[in-house]
Amino acid sequence: MSLGYVLVRSVILVVLLLTAFAYVMVLERKVLGYFQLRWGPVRVGPWGMLQPLADAIKMMNKEDTRPAGADTLLFYVAPAVALFVALGAFAVIPLGPVAHIGSLVLPLSVAHPASGILFVLALLSVGVYGVSLGGWASQSKYALLGSLRATAQMVSYELALGMAVISAVVLYGTLNLNTMVSMQGVHLWGAIPDILGFAIFLVGSVAECNRAPFDLAEAEGELVAGFHVEYSGFRFANFVMAEYVNMFTMSALGALLFLGGWHGPFGLGSSVWWLLAKMALYLFFFMWVRSTFPRLRYDQLMSFGWKLLVPLGFLNLVWISTFVALGGWH
Repeated sequence: MSLGYVLVRSVILVVLLLTAFAYVMVLERKVLGYFQLRWGPVRVGPWGMLQPLADAIKMMNKEDTRPAGADTLLFYVAPAVALFVALGAFAVIPLGPVAHIGSLVLPLSVAHPASGILFVLALLSVGVYGVSLGGWASQSKYALLGSLRATAQMVSYELALGMAVISAVVLYGTLNLNTMVSMQGVHLWGAIPDILGFAIFLVGSVAECNRAPFDLAEAEGELVAGFHVEYSGFRFANFVMAEYVNMFTMSALGALLFLGGWHGPFGLGSSVWWLLAKMALYLFFFMWVRSTFPRLRYDQLMSFGWKLLVPLGFLNLVWISTFVALGGWH
């Protein structure tokens, strides 16, 4: 595969993801408005659809501030790390079956390593560095507290999240995302035998993305935005874009591992549109949870992760291992 070919696919992916980020953010603001009996964005364009353009212009024109005592290099690098890692993780997500155009065979992902799920988990685990370095480099007590919270939270919930993914790997017997989806097209969707693993993954993905009610790294009422409190303009936008791209990645992973990927229900065929529909439902879940549940206390957040999700993850691994040992789907 030539470098130019990969570069073109990468540019297309970045453009699509950042465009999707802009309009999913508007959609979320509208959904939150409806849940809270208010309008949401309505003033810029029909139904507020030009709000992303107005936000982008505002961000570009904001002053790029930096605290006097900040570590300059790390302060500037941290937002870029967060966004780069988020985009890189999505690069190996297959959005559909391999497309055949004449004699061309086009996989619907930038890269397709044999152990794609390991690559995604590795990059997602690196994402904490963008958050922790941004908070530490700011030399602000609120930013530092936010970064420490984010680090502890990600370590806690990545363990449960990892065990949910391992249960899927044990169930399918492969690390390849395409093979996992193909097996669900022949057998039941993964969420049916692995319903507990799917529930753990669902909750863990909300915490992994620092979304409410697990947004203790920001906690405006306590930390006035936490790790990115000292950022403004385009660098602040990098953190926001990274959060939404991580939401896309977790939504795609949830659909691929547990919901049949691009296979439709009841034998209704296979298409990239099925995967996008499942991702949309997953993203709606993020918005629904944010609008419904209050933010947890920090001790409740940690207790929930270590005392409930981790033991459930171990129990689920025992169940899935037993299921596979007894013959599994066969």
